[in-house]
Amino acid sequence: MSERDLQRRYLDAMEIVVWEQRSARFPKENPCNDEVDGSLLSTRLVEDMDWPTLQATVENCRLCELCNSRNRTVFGVGDLQADCLIVGEAPGADEDRLGDPFVGRAGQLLNSMLRAIGLKREQVYIANILKCRPPKNRDPRPDEMANCEPYLIRQIALLQPKVIVAAGRIAAQTLLQSSAPIGRLRGSRHVYQAANLPMVVTYHPAYLLRSPSQKAKSWEDLKILRKILDE
Repeated sequence: MSERDLQRRYLDAMEIVVWEQRSARFPKENPCNDEVDGSLLSTRLVEDMDWPTLQATVENCRLCELCNSRNRTVFGVGDLQADCLIVGEAPGADEDRLGDPFVGRAGQLLNSMLRAIGLKREQVYIANILKCRPPKNRDPRPDEMANCEPYLIRQIALLQPKVIVAAGRIAAQTLLQSSAPIGRLRGSRHVYQAANLPMVVTYHPAYLLRSPSQKAKSWEDLKILRKILDE
C-alpha cells in the first residue's frame, strides 16, 4: 500500500474530506505496515498538515472514546503568528459547549492575566493537551494524551512561537515529561525539548479562582513570560 493510500485510508476512516493542493507534501517514508495503528499513523500523517487540514482532522478524530461523549472538539484559537502559545489541560463544560478553549470565568481571568503584562487574548494562541472534554472533568488518561499529542506537536510546528506557557499541572508535566509537582515547576524558565523553545509554567486560571492566594505567585510567572517576550 502506498503512502498516499495509507493517508487516504486514515482520513476516510474518520470521514474527513480533504481538498489537497497540488503542492501538498506527504511523508517520504512511512514505517507502518498494512496494520493500521491509529496513534502512529496520526503522528506520521499529521506532521505535514496545514492549519485547515489539521483542524478538520481534529474535528473528526475518533482515536479514543472521548469522541463518544464530547459535544464539540476544542482545536485552539488565536493569532496564527503569535509569539506566545498557552497550553492548558483539557476542555471543560463551557469549552465543550462552545468549541473554544479557556472560556467562562477561567477564560476571563486568563484575559486579565494577559492584560497585566500588556497582551490581548487576540495576540496569543491558546490550545489544550486534549482536544475533547474528559467526562466529569476527570484527569486525562495516558492513552488519550498520546492520541492528542501529534495534534499539539503539529500546532507548535505551524505556530513556531517564541515561548510556551503551560497552564496547570497536567500541561506542565506533559510538556516537560516530568512528575514534579507544579509548585516546583513554576517560578523558573524551562525548555520544551521537542522544539527547543523556552517555556514558563504557571497555575491554571481555574485553580486560581479556587485559590486566589496563589495569584501573587502567578504574577511572578507572568513577569518571566514578559521578560522572554521582550528578549
